[in-house]
Parts: sequence; C-alpha cells; structure tokens
Amino acid sequence: MERSRKNFLKKVILSLCCLCILGLGVVYGISDYMERHTVGRILSSGEAQKLDADCILVLGCRVHEDGSPSLMLADRLEKGIELYESGASARLLMSGDHGRSEYDEVNTMKAFAVEQGVPSEAVFMDHAGFSTYDSIYRAKDVFQAEKIIVVSQEYHLSRALYIAERLGLDAYGVAAADISYQGATYRSLREAAARGKDFLLAWVQPQPKFLGEAVPVSGNGDLTNDKEM
Repeated sequence: MERSRKNFLKKVILSLCCLCILGLGVVYGISDYMERHTVGRILSSGEAQKLDADCILVLGCRVHEDGSPSLMLADRLEKGIELYESGASARLLMSGDHGRSEYDEVNTMKAFAVEQGVPSEAVFMDHAGFSTYDSIYRAKDVFQAEKIIVVSQEYHLSRALYIAERLGLDAYGVAAADISYQGATYRSLREAAARGKDFLLAWVQPQPKFLGEAVPVSGNGDLTNDKEM
C-alpha cells in the first residue's frame, strides 16, 4: 500500500512538472511570436514623425504619492511630447489608471505635457486605461482613433501593437528612453505572463469594463478634463 502511494505521488508530481514545462513553453512561444510579428512596426522618432497619426497614445504607469510621475512614466511623457513637437500627430492621448480619487495617473500626465508647452486642448485623458488592452480598445472605440503611435518602453510595445492590430488599428510604436529601470527582472516575468493573457483577449475581444460616449481625438482635449488645469 505504501509503495503504491509513493508511485501515485511520483506520477502526480511528474504530471505537474510536465504541465508547468508545457505552460512555460506556451508562454515563451506567444511572447516570441508577438515580438517577431510586431518588430517592423517599432520605429525611431525620425521615422514616426512622418506618420501624421490621429494621436500619440502614451501608456500610463506609476505615479508617486505626491502626484509626480515615476522615472519610467516621465520618460514615456518626454518621448510623447517629442513626437508631438516633431509633427508626428497633433494630439496626445494620455491613458492610465484614475479609478480612485486618491490615485490619478492621467492628470499627472496631462499636467506634465501642458507644463512643457503643449496646448491643453491638444491633450486628451483616458481616465479608464486600467490595462494595456483597455487603453488600446478605448483609443479606438471611445476616442475614435484609427491610426496611432504608441509610446512606452520597448519591452511593452510588442504586446500593445499586437493588441492594436487585432482590434483593427493602424498602430506603430516608439520606445521611450532605453535605460535600466529598477525591478527589470520582475517586469520581464510579468510582461511574459501579460503577453499570454492579452494574446487571448486580443482574439476574444471583450469590451473593457468602462466605455462611455465617444470623445473623438479630432476635437478638444479639454472635454476630458475633470479638474482645472
């Protein structure tokens, strides 16, 4: 009886190990496919300035408790502003998490751009960009964009561009500053898992939790303001 139990446990452990290896293989395969599939749409700033896109979509990330942008977010914003000033698009779309009154990525992002001289009406805020998938979906559905430039760190662009292609957007990516940020290993692992998740979402294409009325990026960005700038 004891020997049978041990053999059973060995088979269970072996099966679990095989499933883990299979799962890791699938995640790696999806991640590699996304990178190879989208590499031709990741451009330099000089290449992107000729696109005349509907908007430059800057993807949000962490802001500090005092409301200032993290280094990673500041690098994204600077690249987005650079593209705006080069004529790549006449509109910036700041998409991030503003699901709680005490945490607000998008007003931080818009304020940063306005302080750098971008007219307020040229900067739109997506207050419900809670994920990369939501941000891309809402750029098309709520903000009525068809051709976009996505700005984020390079490791993040493949996933965003794959989602955009599946949703029918003409999308290109420009990477923010290429530096080593704290927590890079954790982000790499998280990104691999996120690619697997968003690969499925991009095929199933569920609606985000929040949509709302259309606010075309061809209009006035101040329509998205929820406080005085």
